[in-house]
Amino acid sequence: MKTEKIFDVEGMTCASCSMAITKTLEKKDGVTSVNVNLATNRATVVFDMDKVGTETITGWIDALGYKAVLPTMDKTLKFNVQGMTCASCALALEKTVSKLDGVKKVTINLATDTMDVIYDMKTVSVEAIKNATKTIGYPSSVSHQDARETSNETETLKTATRKMTMSAIFAGTIMVLMVIHMFLWNIPLYTVITGVLAAPVVLWFGRDVHVHAFKSLKAKVPNMDVLVSLGSLPPFLIGWLALWFPMTTFIEMSATIMTFHLIGKYLETKAKGKASDAIRKLTALEAKTAHLEKDGIITNVPVQTLDVGDVVIIKPGEKIPADGVIILGSASIDESISTGESMPVFKTEGDEVIGATINTDGSLKVRILHVREDTFLAHVIRLVEACQGSKVPVQAFADKVTGIFVPAIMVLTGLTFLSFLLFNDFHVRILSWMAQFLPWINPDLDPLALAFVTATAVLVIACPCALGLGTPTALMVGSGIGAEHGILIRNGEAVQMAKDIKVIAFDKTGTLTEGKPKMTDIIAFDDDEKRLLAYAEALERHSGHPIAKAILDEAERISVTKLEATDFLDLPGKGIKASIDSSEFLLGNARLMDEYEVKIDHQMEAIKAMQNDAKTVIMIAMDKKLIGLMALRDTIKNGAADAISALEAMGIETIMITGDNDETARAIAREAGISSVISNVLPEGKKDVIDQLKAEKGIVGMVGDGINDAPALTSADVGFALGSGTDIAIDSADITLVSTNPMALVVAIRLSKATFRKIKENFFWAWIYNAIAIPFAMMGLLHPMIGAAAMSLSSLNVIYNSLRLRKQHFSIGKETSHA
Repeated sequence: MKTEKIFDVEGMTCASCSMAITKTLEKKDGVTSVNVNLATNRATVVFDMDKVGTETITGWIDALGYKAVLPTMDKTLKFNVQGMTCASCALALEKTVSKLDGVKKVTINLATDTMDVIYDMKTVSVEAIKNATKTIGYPSSVSHQDARETSNETETLKTATRKMTMSAIFAGTIMVLMVIHMFLWNIPLYTVITGVLAAPVVLWFGRDVHVHAFKSLKAKVPNMDVLVSLGSLPPFLIGWLALWFPMTTFIEMSATIMTFHLIGKYLETKAKGKASDAIRKLTALEAKTAHLEKDGIITNVPVQTLDVGDVVIIKPGEKIPADGVIILGSASIDESISTGESMPVFKTEGDEVIGATINTDGSLKVRILHVREDTFLAHVIRLVEACQGSKVPVQAFADKVTGIFVPAIMVLTGLTFLSFLLFNDFHVRILSWMAQFLPWINPDLDPLALAFVTATAVLVIACPCALGLGTPTALMVGSGIGAEHGILIRNGEAVQMAKDIKVIAFDKTGTLTEGKPKMTDIIAFDDDEKRLLAYAEALERHSGHPIAKAILDEAERISVTKLEATDFLDLPGKGIKASIDSSEFLLGNARLMDEYEVKIDHQMEAIKAMQNDAKTVIMIAMDKKLIGLMALRDTIKNGAADAISALEAMGIETIMITGDNDETARAIAREAGISSVISNVLPEGKKDVIDQLKAEKGIVGMVGDGINDAPALTSADVGFALGSGTDIAIDSADITLVSTNPMALVVAIRLSKATFRKIKENFFWAWIYNAIAIPFAMMGLLHPMIGAAAMSLSSLNVIYNSLRLRKQHFSIGKETSHA
């Protein structure tokens, strides 16, 4: 049976590549026709399914040195999920949705009540995903980016507030009546009155708890709601038996347990809202309106209606509505929202500006370059959300424990109940002695009541929520702080790895230096320096390299004669080969001269002298004869030496990797304070250097510009991309530093360490709480009502511990972070 499939092919660079694939596949038995499109990097193959499969075809293409995959209709959607109360809920949801055909990946963020799903649009629908979550008791809806301050979140807080308030009123009344009944006056029909007052608390305000508990049990993934439901509903129902049998009533306990749970949920919802403030703050930074100029007429329009190419007017004190380029005027722009640096940056015609930054003075006319989801701010928000939804490797063990936590607690509850029934005398002796220290212990209860109270305490004291909230809340706060300072953390793994970095490798140009070298020396051996510069200008005219720009700027400054170069050949890491007026020219470094056998020995003294002064020497040869030298010097960035000093003080070794010669590289390294230098490295060789450092040194970080250094950044354990907000789309780095100040790197590492420290603290408190509280409850030393309150406080402790990150000071400046 013949079929047609389209394959995405990676690695094709020219027509020869497409031809090689075409010829190879056409020779294969079962292949009818092949059409390889170099422009789209796709191959359309018609083949006989009875003779050959898609995996065989991809294997043939892969064997040629390319990478072929079948394109998918994968899409990523964020869902708002209602009803999640603990890590067990999240685990149940993840398991259920992951089982759907077409679902590739599910990431649950318990702290924000959201679920990110990567799915194949051809295989599974959004409705199917929503139905799957609803079936197990967690209704969901698609989260729209424009509605982050969502009515869903607001409504959730309102509902939690209402339930807490009403439950507290009823439960508070019950507690007052209990005190009166016990110490002041025997209230007639006390059980009936308290039962009626407790009914709304347990059955109405707590109904969602029971519904979720039932559905989770039905799905065989019991969660926290099961523990609370078992701790409140049976005591309420059994308490009514006191109307007919002489026994202890548990109605007060049931209402109090549910109320403490609802109070905890309210405080948790409010605290999680504080932890997720970063997204709301970022969204609030957006300008709401813009002054659109069209056909000479200026009108106020909503920012959402702007399109690429529109021209807007920005008055002093106003926010820039979207990313763009200044076409008229100049002003100082407050870019603190993107870089974390408070000093305004002067911008003029031709400079790019970032949406949501503030024009502090001057009037600007700006042409829009990016709108809506393509803006810098939207990109920042996506990165922050991605980090907040990611997992830290250390959480893997906690996830495994969480998966068995609730079933284990249910087993321990049963064993506790049986133990107090079967060995009542043993337990009563212990409780009688402890009663002199713990006033809530009542060893005089009958065996059944004592067993019931103790088992209930075990149920309600256990708290898997804290385990589930430990990582996401810390990541939410940490990534939010980072975004405010121009530090964009892509994932939780980077947070964990950054704390253990042993070595940081730096690219030189544009990372440690300004990346804007200036011409310092021109040496023409025929004494015609202007002619030498004219040759260099012709050779570098179409290059975008910083060295080329310096040469072009100098040529323009002294108005050289324009020459034309032909047969242009770019040799990365070496230089340029081209022809001018029938002569062959070479412009580049010593490696290029050596490759084409150009003798430079007689000028080595002059070359070395310039290199030792941190100058980059450019050599020019005509017809394999050296005709001149040019020297350029780049300047160290402000903050580079401070950053290197701070890193060395932290015990991190610093290394510079550069394509420059050794003398120039070491001169720059001395100025910056770099420990080691690896020079003469071609762009493609940086990755190999990083791999070697990882093998020799351990955890390695790499700092680069995110473009030329992409392979090295990807290969490093933690990649740091340094770049301005206008070129923020850097996909190869784990952490993006929007500020070009190298001190941002130091702040990023300190923030990562502080965030991971909070994650470890959260796990510690969650573990220690359960490790102490559960055995304490199993011994009968804890009243269920106290246990319910402690359970709620455990989750809150984890959240507020994460929020304490905000009290630490992070700023991009010398030794200003106290993390």
